[in-house]
Amino acid sequence: MNETSTRRLSKAERREQLLDCAVAIVREAGTDALTLGHVAERAGVSKPIAYEHFKTRSGLLMALYQQLDQRHVKALQVSLGETRPRLADVARVVSTAYIDCYETLGPEWLAISAALRGDEEMEAFQQQSLDDYVALYCEAFAPYTKRSPRELRSVCAGLIGAAEALTRELSRQRLERGAAAELLATMIVALVPQPARGRGR
Repeated sequence: MNETSTRRLSKAERREQLLDCAVAIVREAGTDALTLGHVAERAGVSKPIAYEHFKTRSGLLMALYQQLDQRHVKALQVSLGETRPRLADVARVVSTAYIDCYETLGPEWLAISAALRGDEEMEAFQQQSLDDYVALYCEAFAPYTKRSPRELRSVCAGLIGAAEALTRELSRQRLERGAAAELLATMIVALVPQPARGRGR
């Protein structure tokens, strides 16, 4: 691919191409190999083009995390819209979507997530992404619980933490995909409905 042919892409298409190249680099060599120069070389464009889109390596990592996150959220929202309004069914869709996301993205998702830690701006960005994901869970589970909104949020944050732990077990081959999804669905059904003891509201 030469510089002339690459100009045919729109700015949005070019950004997607660069991000796809970034995912490939992480998959093949890890986040340590992820630089704007490497992404530009992989995409067949000059380094300034990569800098124009992402400014810094941190900007690239955040854009990459956001792209992967948005793809997962969109797929989950579509699946939820097609699901019967029963907690067991919603729990199954949510748990399967989370495990499928891990299986699709593999270790690169965890690597990118880990690379976002240690920098104040990057950690704030990641925390906002987590907050948005917790809010999505709260919206999905709200019709099936007697918990207060605050309690439900804490439960959803805990469920996401449990889901992350299960994917780590998957990555170590200590758990199979179906078992992981079933465990997460069981946790959802057990924890979402009832109010906290002694604090019925």
